[in-house]
Amino acid sequence: MQAITVRDHSAGPAGLRLTEEPYPHAAENDVIVRVHAAGFTRGELDWPATWCDRAGRDRTPSVPGHDVSGVVAELGYGTTGLTVGQRVFGLTDWARNGSLAEYVAVEARNLAPLPADVEHTVAATLPVSGLTAWQALFEHARLAAGQTVVVHGAAGAVGSLAVQLAREAGARVVGTGRAGDGDLVRRLGAHAFVDLDGGSLDEAGPADVVFDVIGGDVLDRSAALVRPGGTLVTIARPPTVRPEDGRAIFFVVEPDRARLADLAERVRDGRLSPVVGAVHTLAEVPGVFAPGRRVHGRTIIQVVEGG
Repeated sequence: MQAITVRDHSAGPAGLRLTEEPYPHAAENDVIVRVHAAGFTRGELDWPATWCDRAGRDRTPSVPGHDVSGVVAELGYGTTGLTVGQRVFGLTDWARNGSLAEYVAVEARNLAPLPADVEHTVAATLPVSGLTAWQALFEHARLAAGQTVVVHGAAGAVGSLAVQLAREAGARVVGTGRAGDGDLVRRLGAHAFVDLDGGSLDEAGPADVVFDVIGGDVLDRSAALVRPGGTLVTIARPPTVRPEDGRAIFFVVEPDRARLADLAERVRDGRLSPVVGAVHTLAEVPGVFAPGRRVHGRTIIQVVEGG
């Protein structure tokens, strides 16, 4: 099968290559998915699991990509709850070959059925970004109606979904980003927008919850935006500055079949509109993620058209 692989950690996105790889093996409770659409972020190339297995052994050449939407091609021994030919989407394992390939092996519990009226390119935006946004806001920060939440990177793949989910939950939403992001962020439902380049970050607060996907100085300065008793939650790195009388949480997204199904239903009934930033083929991947390229929302790799 064709797949995108990486071998050299130091090469970054320039090291992405289209290669021929063996068809994946379906272990116990696995599903082999014929990939129709997949997602990838540059940050994966800095994750240890991209390069090593759980025992710390080198596993290159490895296939990146952890968002998958496709059709069940094969069931491993003992796999139940899914059938061959069924449309599915979900989150692939961090320490195994991922979804930038024609086929991928995934634990069945990490996949959810995909309704027939949700396109694969849309479904592939949901596993990493949708679950991250939901878990940050409602499981870690415990966001409630009437509270104020600041969403950094509000035009991005995770931030754009977080804005919509928070608005639907009855929160006041302040989005941040670059100057050109303002119109999109407001259309997504934010009550206010703060330009991180030209404005003052202080304008975003005070807030009950700050959700950071950027890290660096933005993360450090965000602690001061949190009201007493509030929460700073981030996926960028463990915080070094904590809110006064508040919590600071770093987390890594976890699979959740039931929540995936809920997110798909929200897409179906129009309550959630994922931002598909660009769609490319598998062969185009090596040139798509070059440094400096930036799009709103999620970049999707379409492996099979239609379906």
